[in-house]
Amino acid sequence: MTRRRLSVSRARSWRQRWELQQSRLVPSREVRFDWILATLETAVGRRCRALDLGCGTGALAERILRRFPAARVVAIDHDPVLLAVGERGLGDVGGRLTWLDADLRSPTWTRGLPTGRFDAAVSSTALHWLTPGEVGALYRSLARRLRPGGIFLDADFLEFDAASRRLRRIASRLGRARRRARPAVGESWDAFWAAILRDPELTEEVALHRDRYPHAHSGTPTPDLEGHRRLLRRAGFWETELFWSEGRSRILAAVR
Repeated sequence: MTRRRLSVSRARSWRQRWELQQSRLVPSREVRFDWILATLETAVGRRCRALDLGCGTGALAERILRRFPAARVVAIDHDPVLLAVGERGLGDVGGRLTWLDADLRSPTWTRGLPTGRFDAAVSSTALHWLTPGEVGALYRSLARRLRPGGIFLDADFLEFDAASRRLRRIASRLGRARRRARPAVGESWDAFWAAILRDPELTEEVALHRDRYPHAHSGTPTPDLEGHRRLLRRAGFWETELFWSEGRSRILAAVR
């Protein structure tokens, strides 16, 4: 039987559904993206060479390349379903976007990268899937691939430290109140995945996805904000600061 390849139109439809689903999950998503883009322009310029860690379907990479016509991005993920949707739906943007299937949890994730150092690395709502040991190893290998003065920007749900129990509860209540005040647009995370895993044009990718991720990601023990900062400094990022925050939704910046 001949495999049904994912069509461009279907991939673009899935990319749009992913956008809506992520915006429902992270209501401040576009604000975070705008901060990342503005910071990149100020820190490393419009001709930057960047890594997108845990790129998903390429949402952040797409915005970088649209904003900066001379920039180049390597988009890295290990989920074959999201990579297929991103690469088929977005393409290579005139040769400026490279897709890489690599597991950020592995010490060998950098082997497939183009040669040379990068000006920047970015990530959006992705690294909370990694344990503290995996995050520390990732930061050490990342430090070796960023040029001196290069910048790392992580937009994610970064937890309060253990001593900030009251502030964590306040932020959680504020977040629930804000979500109730905004009408939900798009599917939930679970609904999106239940739908895409049934797509007959993604049969091979779905099988590989199930092999790579036999268990749900939720519940992964991951560093809090201060844990990330400590791991970055140990890896050789000498400046680390919080650049933007709305409760747990934050952007952590670090300079190599």
